[in-house]
Amino acid sequence: MAQKPIAMEQLKQVLQLQADGISIREIARRVGISRNSVRKYLSRLRASENNSDRDLTDKAYNNDILELDAERLRQVTAHFSATGAELSRTGVTRQLLWKEYLAQNPDGYSYSRYCYHLEQYFKNRDLSMHLEYEPADMTMIDFAGKKMHYLDQATGERIECEVFVAILPFSGFIFCHPVHTQRTADFAHSINSMSKFYGGATATIVCDNLRTAVKRADRYEPEFTDICLQLSEHYGTTFSATRPYSPRDKAMVERAVNIVYNHVYGPLRNREFTSLAALNAAMHEQLILLNDKPYKNTPYSRRYFFEQQERHLLKPLPAEPFSSKKVVQLTVQRNYHIQLSEDHRYYSVPYQYVGKKVKVLYDARVVEVYLEADRIALHVRKNNSKAYTTLAEHMPPHHQRMQQIKGWNRDDLLTQASRIGPSTHQAVTLMLENSIYIEQNYKACFGMLMLQKKYTATRLEAACTRALQGSRVNYTMIKNILERGLDKQLSLPVPPPLPDHDNIRGKDHYQ
Repeated sequence: MAQKPIAMEQLKQVLQLQADGISIREIARRVGISRNSVRKYLSRLRASENNSDRDLTDKAYNNDILELDAERLRQVTAHFSATGAELSRTGVTRQLLWKEYLAQNPDGYSYSRYCYHLEQYFKNRDLSMHLEYEPADMTMIDFAGKKMHYLDQATGERIECEVFVAILPFSGFIFCHPVHTQRTADFAHSINSMSKFYGGATATIVCDNLRTAVKRADRYEPEFTDICLQLSEHYGTTFSATRPYSPRDKAMVERAVNIVYNHVYGPLRNREFTSLAALNAAMHEQLILLNDKPYKNTPYSRRYFFEQQERHLLKPLPAEPFSSKKVVQLTVQRNYHIQLSEDHRYYSVPYQYVGKKVKVLYDARVVEVYLEADRIALHVRKNNSKAYTTLAEHMPPHHQRMQQIKGWNRDDLLTQASRIGPSTHQAVTLMLENSIYIEQNYKACFGMLMLQKKYTATRLEAACTRALQGSRVNYTMIKNILERGLDKQLSLPVPPPLPDHDNIRGKDHYQ
């Protein structure tokens, strides 16, 4: 490695001491450099008097050599930019890259200098950024690489457990929880336990690209599993995944895992547990001690920062913990229902989505139907004998009318008619007695009452008054009166009774 130039202040000190008549040996001792270096700089600057710093630099440091080295550095840096990544390829070594570099730059660096600059190049690229975190903004989660265990009392078998670890980056408040696996049910249980421990939810949950959470890893748009989408909706939060193969994206939780190793795993290393619950209780005790422990050289702990600055900003938790739902893909049938084959029951969907592929989430309490990201139907799951659960707002208009007619009875129709007027009430009474087919009578009465929407209640009452003057009353007659405007005409004059006289034969005449 080339000798490092001395500082400008030392250079000026050498010149001053030489001007004061001090020997080279004494100058070297006072300045702290070798006698050869003193001789070298004095030989370059012997003729220099009252020169500027720029002149001293040019003469003392031999800038021609520096410019040549700067050019070499530019060349090797460009070479590293083009070929540095190839070191990860099979069979590529530094020696091979150096030979290729010399082939393009015959006056380039020696192998040792090449390796030195290569190391500096990668060191300068491998920088880390200090991140500032906002309170209640983020939770980082991960599963620890090392497992805990307990002994099955019945069999004596050693049961290994995964350890779920979470941290709030702002306060450093840590949570850990043992579970049997990383599968969906245990993952959801861990999130529930974490949320209960913190007493709220943050805006975002950052996780690694574990299979339970991420269906398809991507640097910009990862695709999350259904369980994450359900958890997000339940707790009002959002899941976010780290970039693949980028552990620094979750450096806080990586550090939290190491802290858990030291403060939870370590103290429990010589203890044996006979159940998962006993292991969890022991880990929880150590976790409390960890969060209450003051930071080095301060009186403040993780719990202090959490309680004072973060807890009150967390989102409140739902009344009940999350319970995972089953997920199926179904097609909306022509009768605008989807069928859950598990119990052979049907649930309605708005009729506009007939033929669409929908995602159905259900548990013992509710049935939710989603089209892409939008929920289009929600039902309380029923276990009664009725096969169909249908909401009126899901039906097309003509089906709604049919359903409305079907739901009417005699008292409903008479009550509605009496609100319009006495003639309408009397007309409905006669129409209900008009036929032995009760359902048909209901339909006719309902149709007659609906005429008020087109012609107003006042005209319908007048039309019924006119119809009652005839021998019979029905829907068609009242509709014709309204269509022709006969309800607006004066009532027909009642003919006067015939006077009595001898030409009138009574009923006895025909005996």
